[in-house]
Amino acid sequence: MSKAEVRLESHAMQAALPTVPIVSRTDTVESANPATGEVCARFPVTAPEELSAVVERARQAQGEWAVQPIRRRSSVLQRLGELLFARREEAAALVTRESGKPRVEALFADVLTSLDSAFYYAKRAPRLLRPERVPHHNPALKAKRGWLHHEPMGVIGMISPWNYPLAIPMGTLIPALAAGNAVVLKPSEFVPGCGALIGELAAEAGVPAGLVQVVQGRGDVGAALVAAAPDKIIFTGSVATGKRVAEACAARLLPSVLELGGKDAMLVLSDADLDIASSAAVWGGFTNCGQACLSVERLFVERPVAERFLALCVEKTRKLRVGRPDDPATDVGPMIRAVQLDRVLRQLDEAVARGAKLLAGGARRPDLGPNYMDPAVIVDATPQMSLMREETFGPVLAVAVVEDVEQAVRLANDSPFTLGASVWTRDASRGRRVAEKLRAGSVMVNDVVSYFGICEAPHGGSRDSGWGRTHSRAGLLELVHLKYVDVDALPGIPKAWWYGYNQDLLDSARSILDAMFAPRWTRKLRAAAQSARVLWRKGRI
Repeated sequence: MSKAEVRLESHAMQAALPTVPIVSRTDTVESANPATGEVCARFPVTAPEELSAVVERARQAQGEWAVQPIRRRSSVLQRLGELLFARREEAAALVTRESGKPRVEALFADVLTSLDSAFYYAKRAPRLLRPERVPHHNPALKAKRGWLHHEPMGVIGMISPWNYPLAIPMGTLIPALAAGNAVVLKPSEFVPGCGALIGELAAEAGVPAGLVQVVQGRGDVGAALVAAAPDKIIFTGSVATGKRVAEACAARLLPSVLELGGKDAMLVLSDADLDIASSAAVWGGFTNCGQACLSVERLFVERPVAERFLALCVEKTRKLRVGRPDDPATDVGPMIRAVQLDRVLRQLDEAVARGAKLLAGGARRPDLGPNYMDPAVIVDATPQMSLMREETFGPVLAVAVVEDVEQAVRLANDSPFTLGASVWTRDASRGRRVAEKLRAGSVMVNDVVSYFGICEAPHGGSRDSGWGRTHSRAGLLELVHLKYVDVDALPGIPKAWWYGYNQDLLDSARSILDAMFAPRWTRKLRAAAQSARVLWRKGRI
């Protein structure tokens, strides 16, 4: 096709997606609407062989950016937030059109969290990144003064998913810039317009040329980004792809942060507020059509309240309105692609064949489009079912009835995923005690999912959920090198432990050990007096 510019049909998309040239299909990624299958725009793919030059441009820009005062960097983040706020409806329309989530979820989950990140780090980065005093407990080293400095890593390579196409990349890009890094972002090929918007906002905010670069493409472009050897890789995606990224990083000794998904457990105790807990379960299981790493995918409810709780979940699920995500009345939109819907239905079919009971939903909705299904509630799910072992990433609430909280904890911990969990009880102290027993990176008591929007809360897990953290101070520290600086307060005195070893120094070393670690105070004091002579020993080189 010619390189005529494409004008998008809807007014919202004309604002939300930059005009791009249409080129041949093999050279592009498509911005397709999962609700309709309509291709709204095509974006040129970055050739994999160009990635080395892209990273080198980023490295050159980063050298100049890193020496800027941190308050100057913070002012750019402030401007970035202001620009996103001004374009918030446009951004939400784009997120809805490319990912299929309802507009209200795009505003809350993507736009709001991105705005909060921008303004949080714009205000707090100078304090979070200033040098820290390091106190020394050892009395032999009290003449030294230590500081920790936070230096930028360099170029951060980010490989970002489609399900939260603004919130996830912006949640790392913003603190990376605050810390003095450059960023090369490869968004998912399903949401190229959101990636392009991030690049536009960064440039308009005053980010220097080359500091933030967005590369478009599929897995080969992501592999080329790793091969180009930036200073760190931040990857969010599937376990299988994450393992390949980890192997490629290990071969180059590149540090990485991997967020590989979850199978989050929700524990409903017999004293829980069932009306609130059931609403949370329905929202936590079906928000973004269940396509969230923090979705409620396994629900364990104590037997005395199970019947009532399940009835509430089914009643509320049947009230949900499934439809086009641009309709304000829609609760649940489409899945991202038909292949993902097929995977979810296979898990449901296998669970029913093995004895689980489907209480609501679970059917395709071809009347709405190829990527729709009715949200499902299924009970009597067992650990042997793939529905309880593998990440579902779809609108399914899988419920198991348990005899007590101990069984609930044991089943919740019987998973290779350790990202998040929640506990539901009227007794907050009991909730915290149960939370301490759960193997998860984060546990919420009487809420689900929303901690992801708390800037101070770290996000991440272990095992098949990956490693490292994003968000919070912990996430910020993933984006810096820690440098320890030590200043000696007695620079004119040679150190007692320097060369010129002799019997006096050997005796003094033994006295110092006794003075510091002997079990009785009398011995400590006597040894301290004997070790003082090391300060005046002769024969030092």
